[in-house]
Formats: sequence, C-alpha cells, structure tokens
Amino acid sequence: MDLRIFTEPQQGAYYDDLLRVARAAEDSGYDAFFRSDHFLAMGDASGEPGPTDAWITLAGLARETSRIRLGTLVTSATFRNPGPLAIAVAQVDQMSGGRVELGLGGGWFEAEHKAYGLPFPPLAERFEILAEQLEVITGLWRTLPGDRFNFAGKHYTVTDSPALPKPVQQPAPPVIVGGHGKKKTPALAARFADEFNVAFSSVDEAAAQFGRVDAACAEIGRDPQEIVRSVAQVICVGRDDAEVARRALVLGREVDELRENGLAGTPAEVVDKLGTWRDRTGATRVYLQLLDLADIDQVELVASEVLPNL
Repeated sequence: MDLRIFTEPQQGAYYDDLLRVARAAEDSGYDAFFRSDHFLAMGDASGEPGPTDAWITLAGLARETSRIRLGTLVTSATFRNPGPLAIAVAQVDQMSGGRVELGLGGGWFEAEHKAYGLPFPPLAERFEILAEQLEVITGLWRTLPGDRFNFAGKHYTVTDSPALPKPVQQPAPPVIVGGHGKKKTPALAARFADEFNVAFSSVDEAAAQFGRVDAACAEIGRDPQEIVRSVAQVICVGRDDAEVARRALVLGREVDELRENGLAGTPAEVVDKLGTWRDRTGATRVYLQLLDLADIDQVELVASEVLPNL
C-alpha cells in the first residue's frame, strides 16, 4: 500500500512550509507529495499568509526534490482553461523528470470562486466542463509528434494544435479522478482515469463507489484493474494516547471523532485500520491529510512505525 502526504495550503502556508514537508516526505520514504488546489481557507482558519498556486508550487518542488511524485488532489476545471493547463502540467513533468500526476475535478467551493472573480456554473455545466477538459488535456498529451489535435465541444474548441510541449511520461502523466457522484463521476473515471480517489468517506461508502467505477468500466469494455483505487484520510497519529490527544487539540477536533472519521491513534491502530481499508475496498494507495504543516515529527513517525508494516 502506497502512502502519500497530502496538504491543504489554502489554510495558510508559505512555499517554504510546503518545501519542508515535501523534503521530509521524500527523505522518509513516502511515495508522493500532493497538495490541494484551492484559493480560500475553509472553516475558522484565517488563511494567512494566504494561498499558494498549486502548479507554481509544484514547479518549484520539481526542482527541489528528486524522487517523490508530485500532484494535485484536485485541480478544479473552473480555475484554468484546458490548453494552458495541459502546457503547465507537461512543463512541470519535464522539470521533475517525469514525476507529475494530475488530479482534476469539477470544482465545488463556490466562495473561493466569488473571492477571486472566477465563474461558478451550475453543477451540470461543471460536469460538462470537466469532461471536455479531460478530453482536451489527454488528447493534447497523446497526440503523436508532428500530428495536430482538434476538438469541438460545447465549452471548448481546439483547432490545429501542435499539442506541445510533450510530457516526459508517455503516453501521458497519470490522471486522477475522484468524487462521490453515483453516475457521471464513475463514467468519467472509466473513460479517463488512471486512478480513482474517494476522499474522507467511510469504508462502506468507498467500497460502494469503487464498485460503481468497476461497473462503469464494464459498460465500455475497460478492465477496472487498470485503475488504481485510492482514498484520502486525515491523520492524527501519536506514540501514545497523550500524543494523539495533543495533536487532535492542535487540529481543534476530538480524538474519538478523528478515530471514527480518519486515521487516528497509535501506529499499531493505524496499521490495523489501513489493513481494513485494503481488505474491504481494494484500495492500494492512501493520501494522508496533514493539516499541521509544522508537524514534521508526525510525518517521520508514520514513515518509521506505519509504512514498514504495510
């Protein structure tokens, strides 16, 4: 089971904060460092010193790390047009030597769109935009050298594109699709995803959603085993109950609630819970949501006490 560190910089972070976590994750043996792609803090956080742009951040990390994979969980299709996004991701893939993954979703946080002047269409239209962006981005990446890419959709038209630059990873960097929609989301995953992610859900909810993706794959004749199953869970791991309680206090949450809705407890407890996730959902990859970016000790603790036992 792969473990990946997942951060939420919209809650307030400098680039150097993210660099510190990414380097600790790489040095400790994690598979990847991922970040959200949001522009506005959620909950009671002030958001200071402010958000950081996801793909500018990943471009910097591409040059300051050497092994760890890098990506978004997830970039919103409402933030960027597909052509420039395909260029940006391909460039960061080049800068990293082929270590980038693109998580792409339809967008859901209306307040951040209002805060930064971004259109926020109705849900059905956001799904249309997401589907067309997936088609354009993957189409551009997979266009053979010397050929041209064309696309005519409801929201985007691409005419006679040379489809450059090319990413290092061929035929394309991995694409991650995720979400809880019961019909459209699994259908998009079956068509475009290399990985399907279910975030912050129960074991039963995740298993049911993975089953829907399998069914959507069957409908179009795709082998569902081609799609990596992944989940995202908040972490609050301590060497003993007292350390777990201290970490929960920093997060402003109750230990019992975190045990119920995340990966909280001692390393042994977390290893057992990850085993349950694997056995009941088939998930082979877990994104560990690290909400306290200063807590490098927890990153190292999970790497030394949990990762070797998976």
